[in-house]
Amino acid sequence: MELTYRRANYADVPAIVAMLADDKLGGQREAFADPLPDVYYAAFARIDADPNNLLVVALAEERIVGTLQLTFIPYLTFKGGTRAQIEAVRVHRDFRGQGLGRRFFEWAIACAKERDCHVVQLTTNKERDRARDFYDALGFEASHDGMKLYLKPW
Repeated sequence: MELTYRRANYADVPAIVAMLADDKLGGQREAFADPLPDVYYAAFARIDADPNNLLVVALAEERIVGTLQLTFIPYLTFKGGTRAQIEAVRVHRDFRGQGLGRRFFEWAIACAKERDCHVVQLTTNKERDRARDFYDALGFEASHDGMKLYLKPW
């Protein structure tokens, strides 16, 4: 199956949110409805306006089959390096298990290399055992413990 990748646009937001809400954890925190709450469009506008953020969709035969957000974080450590953070990764349930996720990650990692990033990082919920296995198979190492402090309930 041929995949293409592009920056997400305003019209893609409902399909993206539907994928984000379509699992046990996402279903608890997302509010997918028709019409879609305005907060998602406001968030999209902030992401789209930020040159260090890239919200991407993967397409197969012009259908959105995946999404991820790639954020480029400049900082002083590692001699003023830039790291790429991958978040909000989803492959549409009808297309899982076909290697699309691997190809999407290879594309994202290539983007990070083009931006001269020295590391690609991500976090995953400890309940997502299959995701952790997937990231291990891609060569990611669980080298750090991530911690979060939620400031607002969702």
